[in-house]
Amino acid sequence: MHEDLQIIFDTVKEGMEKAVEHFVSEVNKLRIGRASASMLDSVTVDYYGSRTPLNSLATVQAPDAQTIVIQPWDRSTISLIEKAVLEANLGFNPQNDGKVIKIYLPPPTEERRRQMIKLVHREGEQARVSIRHRRHEGLEELRKLKKEGWPEDDLKRAEQELDKLTRSYIEKIDQLMKKKEEDILSI
Repeated sequence: MHEDLQIIFDTVKEGMEKAVEHFVSEVNKLRIGRASASMLDSVTVDYYGSRTPLNSLATVQAPDAQTIVIQPWDRSTISLIEKAVLEANLGFNPQNDGKVIKIYLPPPTEERRRQMIKLVHREGEQARVSIRHRRHEGLEELRKLKKEGWPEDDLKRAEQELDKLTRSYIEKIDQLMKKKEEDILSI
């Protein structure tokens, strides 16, 4: 492949890769009802007059899909941690047994699952649009080469390769969407 074509393809591919990464990032932010220690990352505890991150005072784990367990390193902080979780307004109802705090997450309702699937589809469509936009930019660059006198056969092959690349990235988005949808429905 000629150097100019390689530059065009590399640029287009990089843009398509970023669209996929953005999609993955956005759908991973969805709370699909599966417990995760990172759900409490924003919680800070009023510890001796200063706001201290929860993970600096306790071990936070998700032993299963519906439970988060907070085990303070110092048991005297357990009530402070419980209060901080409640004040964080995350919709959690912590249960304190004097040694650990447990948070049970109810499975999402059918309506909530449908909403999350719609969000996944919306993000997927935005990713597809972005990928098609990158294809369009690549075609524009190929048209410029045509005006510079490049052989039409070479440009036709490059256009076919660009279409093939676009289809592969759209398929990747479709596969990721299907997997996320299955994850949501399996909860």
